[in-house]
Amino acid sequence: MSRWLAAALLCLMSGALAAGQEPKPAQQPQAPEEDEAEKPKEYSFNPLQAEKELRVGNFYFHKGDYRAAALRFTEATKWNPIAPEPYLRLGDAEEKQRSWKAAREAYEKFLELAPDDKRAAEARKKLEKVSKAKH
Repeated sequence: MSRWLAAALLCLMSGALAAGQEPKPAQQPQAPEEDEAEKPKEYSFNPLQAEKELRVGNFYFHKGDYRAAALRFTEATKWNPIAPEPYLRLGDAEEKQRSWKAAREAYEKFLELAPDDKRAAEARKKLEKVSKAKH
């Protein structure tokens, strides 16, 4: 019986084509007005994501990929802008890349957020060093 059904359908379709009627094409999905990948990333306070970015940044830093580390530390500062650790690590990564201005800004932000931190003296020395470096 299914052969008869298939044959009948084929006859109907061929009859429509012979009469000059074209079968309707399937509708294509509408393209979004804006590509999602091009939208700027929106950040909200997320200390867990910041911690993840910090861990991945530390991995890249120890591997010697200072550019990737700096990108991850920057992401961490955006997810949790009040955490001092990512700024200190960002300063270290920028210093390794000889990006003196960016390193100086990161160390200054660390000292602003954690002036009494046990690493503050070390950060002040690093800040002084990068401030004297040629830009």
